[in-house]
Amino acid sequence: MAMSLSTLAVSALCTALLPVLLCLTVLKLWEVYCLSRRDSGCDRPLPPGTMGLPFFGETLQMVLQRRKFLRVKRMKYGRIYKTHLFGSPTVRVMGAENVRQILLGEHKLVSVHWPASVRTILGSGCLSNLHDSEHKDMKKVIMKAFTREALQHYVPVIEEEVRGALSMWLQSGSCVLVYPAVKRLMFRVAMRILLGFEPRHMDQLQEQQLVEAFEEMIRNLFSLPIDVPFSGFYRGLRARNIIHAKIEENIKEKLLKEPDGSCKDALQLLIEHSRRNGEPVNMQALKESATELLFGGHGTTASAATSLITFLGLHNEVLQKVRKELETKGLLSNTPEDKKDLSIEILEQLKYTGCVLKETLRLSPPVPGGFRVALKTFELNGYQIPKGWNVIYSICDTHDVAEISPNKDEFNPDRFLTPFPGDSSRFSFIPFGGGLRTCVGKEFAKILLKIFIVELSRSCDWELLNGPPTMKTGPIVYPVDNLPTKFKVFNSTV
Repeated sequence: MAMSLSTLAVSALCTALLPVLLCLTVLKLWEVYCLSRRDSGCDRPLPPGTMGLPFFGETLQMVLQRRKFLRVKRMKYGRIYKTHLFGSPTVRVMGAENVRQILLGEHKLVSVHWPASVRTILGSGCLSNLHDSEHKDMKKVIMKAFTREALQHYVPVIEEEVRGALSMWLQSGSCVLVYPAVKRLMFRVAMRILLGFEPRHMDQLQEQQLVEAFEEMIRNLFSLPIDVPFSGFYRGLRARNIIHAKIEENIKEKLLKEPDGSCKDALQLLIEHSRRNGEPVNMQALKESATELLFGGHGTTASAATSLITFLGLHNEVLQKVRKELETKGLLSNTPEDKKDLSIEILEQLKYTGCVLKETLRLSPPVPGGFRVALKTFELNGYQIPKGWNVIYSICDTHDVAEISPNKDEFNPDRFLTPFPGDSSRFSFIPFGGGLRTCVGKEFAKILLKIFIVELSRSCDWELLNGPPTMKTGPIVYPVDNLPTKFKVFNSTV
């Protein structure tokens, strides 16, 4: 009987230990496999870091914890570390000098390479996923929509939309959830300016459905590429298809009519480019490009505008300095009959307002970073980056670690009144990326956000009802509580 009990105990122990041993063995084999991916022809070590679970790597931790995950990694491993994300061994890079080498190494050391989920959902025909001459040609086409002449043409449209949104916020008389409200505003601006949609093309319900589809698509851009019902990837694709269907309607309308002589929107320019040399229109590529334009044109600006309301709401002394600058330019009146219309020239003269925008983008860049893949093994700050590994350059961490001025954690627009010294400082502030892949619409974004600051400052006073918000990245930076805010009319004569 004793022997039987002993045998049972041993058997139970083995049964319990076997899964643990198997798990440890699999983890060890995974670690060995990952380390075997280093380039033995290079004598430099891999960066420090961990590779996480088999296949999944550390993707789940990053998606679920995001800022906490990245903060812990940075504190533990420094400015370059290895990990395993979205199915690929990855090196994460931050710091002006390190990022400079990545951004200026396009086509030589690295090439753009977004995760499979992003490539599939956005599509191979959009600018972000094109390479070499195709990328160069399409960028040249889209840049025609952002010339100085075109930007001046957009100013009255932006003013109209911003004033209309602010008027609604002021008339609400109660709490406004700023982030959703700003997303709707920026979506309307992007639809009108980038795609040539007129407000009459959609009622409020259709507009809201399209905004929600974009939100669902963006939320699931960075997901495991497993196309099964209820997965994030599946939901992202389904939302993308809703967006494509609406955009296709607009493209077909544009194909049936001749463009007038006024400034052409980005979608019209892409249609004309697609028809060059008598070639048939590539409808799928146009839908993908238009979707990317809307994504970049409203998601990032909505994030930045929400952050502007946050920082100006928390720092009244900065808001008063903005108003003082507006007053010196004759722009402070908030009565409709006395409001002075804006122009590119006037906006360029608002130096302090520009500094407020820069400081907002420094502390809260809408996009946290960019993805590349190593074209060959190369050395970075004493470590090897093996050929074929993904490289993520971090915008937010690079801003955090930059030694560009004292008290860098404080909101202080004055720091941008004088230029930063040195070449590396050019890469200490990179809210729009850099190098050949600099955001194609950055000048449009800056004009749009400057107009937003002007109209907000001369029309509204406001109170953040929950105080400083908790920020989350998913993948664009936004406030967890949607920033509930009470707006009231600003009286410039008081």
